[in-house]
Amino acid sequence: MTKSWMTASVMMGIIMFVYQMMQPIIQQTIRPFILRSCNRYIQRFLACTNPYIEISIDECTEHHRQNGAYVAIQAYLRPKTSELARSMKAQLCPNKKLILNMADYEEIYDEFEGVKIWWYVGKTFSPRPAAASDFEHRHLKLQFHRQHRELITSSYITHVIREGEAILLQDRRRKLYSNNHTSWNRLVFDHPVKFHHIAMDPVKKKEIIDDLISFSNGKEYYEEIGKAWKRGYLLYGPPGTGKSSMVAAMANLLNYDIYDLELTAVKDNSDLRILMQATSNKSIIVIEDIDCSLNITRKRKDLVGTKDKEVVQEFCNPSRVTLSGLLNVIDGLWSASSGERIIVFTTNHIENIDPALIRKGRMDKHIEMSYCCFEGFKVLAKNYLKLDSHELFGAIENLISENQITPADVAEHLIPKTMNDDPEYCLKNLIQALEKAKENRLLTANPQEETKTEDTSEISEPQELEEKTD
Repeated sequence: MTKSWMTASVMMGIIMFVYQMMQPIIQQTIRPFILRSCNRYIQRFLACTNPYIEISIDECTEHHRQNGAYVAIQAYLRPKTSELARSMKAQLCPNKKLILNMADYEEIYDEFEGVKIWWYVGKTFSPRPAAASDFEHRHLKLQFHRQHRELITSSYITHVIREGEAILLQDRRRKLYSNNHTSWNRLVFDHPVKFHHIAMDPVKKKEIIDDLISFSNGKEYYEEIGKAWKRGYLLYGPPGTGKSSMVAAMANLLNYDIYDLELTAVKDNSDLRILMQATSNKSIIVIEDIDCSLNITRKRKDLVGTKDKEVVQEFCNPSRVTLSGLLNVIDGLWSASSGERIIVFTTNHIENIDPALIRKGRMDKHIEMSYCCFEGFKVLAKNYLKLDSHELFGAIENLISENQITPADVAEHLIPKTMNDDPEYCLKNLIQALEKAKENRLLTANPQEETKTEDTSEISEPQELEEKTD
């Protein structure tokens, strides 16, 4: 008996030793295999007994970025959430509007073409890279009967995302982005300017508006002709003619975000590509004063025959953004994945820009922001003085046609400086400024007459003295 117990003890010791040695292998290979096999059979059993199918939409993507489909579906479900959900989460948006979303583990239903669909909010825990704690994010689950698989996967989900994106576009606030190396800083864009504030010829203004609306509605057209859904605008003209205001009016018309790209803050072409790929859909990418941003816009023919090594190195330095790099991101292969975007260049001196940068096809529409005309003046008079007509308009029309004055200068004279300044006083100030500008222009155009007058006065004095002496 004693020998049997000793043998059994030895055998148990051997078994425990072998188990301790084999435990890592069991944990890493055998156990997961058994669990997967069991789970597979359990899923098959449930599939036979449960006629419902589930589709999960995570709040974040694999790289822990916000999932656009999740946000769109959440916007679509908000009206039904406020009507059907028992547990909700309230959130105050920047525009002071209160929105309600489903709370965690809440369920509501929806109907589509007579089919009932259930939506459920759950939570998912996944390891966060380089972090001690797990990353918690939510997911939406869509549940429906398997006999409606074709309808749900082909029509319903597309319908939900499209409607949700339309709601987001209607409710969202425009943002203004500025770049810092390879990232964008943003703030809310609340510029109030609209196209009816822009002082320019009404026919030209309507042409620009129609072109913008046609572009924003042209997704199918651009796909049909095989072009990336983007359009380039070149705004050129003297300072103070409203180029920046035109960009703001474009954003307000189309409800697009603005990305103010400062090329001098970009290290090289690689960083420029990263910045451009980080821009969102439905946006306007603006490079103001393109002729002054970098030396890339200098005409390449100026470098032909240049022997100065410093000059050549300045324009060929690989650590800077090059003309080729800029062309690739706005019109090359990298631009094709950008989506719906407008690219705007502004300049005061169009002649200083390389022709390759502003040719048709890259900058599709060239818009000259010229000096103020009488029609532009009437727009400013309506905006600042609430005047559609006045007896002084005739004199102003004649003077504006004889002078080159920017809309910014006209607006400066029309803005009342005090509460006691009436519209007529402001119009007279403008007339006085226009008359003075006309006099200066005439003096500049005929400097010889002024010189002759001065010479005559100098000669007449000695003649008078001689007469008195005689």
